[in-house]
Amino acid sequence: MSENTTPVTELTSHYVNQVAGDLEQNVKEQERLAAEIGSLQQRLATLQQDHTILVSMQQALGAVASVTTATEPAGPVVPAPRKKSSAEPVKRKAGKASSSAAEQAGTAKKASAKKAAPRPAARSTAKPAKKTAAKTAQPTLVELVRAHLAEQSEPRSAAQVTEALGRAHPDRGIQTKVVRTTLENLVARTGAQRTKQGSSVFYTVSGTQDPTTGDEQPAEPAAAG
Repeated sequence: MSENTTPVTELTSHYVNQVAGDLEQNVKEQERLAAEIGSLQQRLATLQQDHTILVSMQQALGAVASVTTATEPAGPVVPAPRKKSSAEPVKRKAGKASSSAAEQAGTAKKASAKKAAPRPAARSTAKPAKKTAAKTAQPTLVELVRAHLAEQSEPRSAAQVTEALGRAHPDRGIQTKVVRTTLENLVARTGAQRTKQGSSVFYTVSGTQDPTTGDEQPAEPAAAG
């Protein structure tokens, strides 16, 4: 009877270990996808803000162009020549013709000066473009996490990294779960090292700590990540 029970127990233990491993992998995959979704949502919000600014700029430029076109003169107005009697002297006709030509030249010069005048309304559209460029130049969460770890002389947990980045970037709404997933992705790409001290997990940038001696370091007083 005991010989039949032993294989069943070993088979059950094998499945229990396999299910536990699959469950852990499933949780890690969920965290990875959550981090990617958070990053994509931030990028979408930035693009939506840029779209709103660009639409406002387009509308402002269109309004300026329509107003300018409506106010520009169509061209110099040439008076219709009057019929002269054949009895008038030839010199009088020549004097009036030269005076009319001078008036036309003066009118054309004034019209060209109006067209060449600068339009101050177009300069107001340069400031939103600079703000858009500044928004798109923000570093990603992966870059922030890697840079923070590189500045530390001791390992840091996910909670400690989140707290530090939250103080440095309060407008980004950084969450501990997203930071932990980002750290695990860095570990998977050998961009960081993970060490376990009791029930706590700490991270360092690759090359700054020997992973075989990480468990011998004292635990950080902060909460576990």
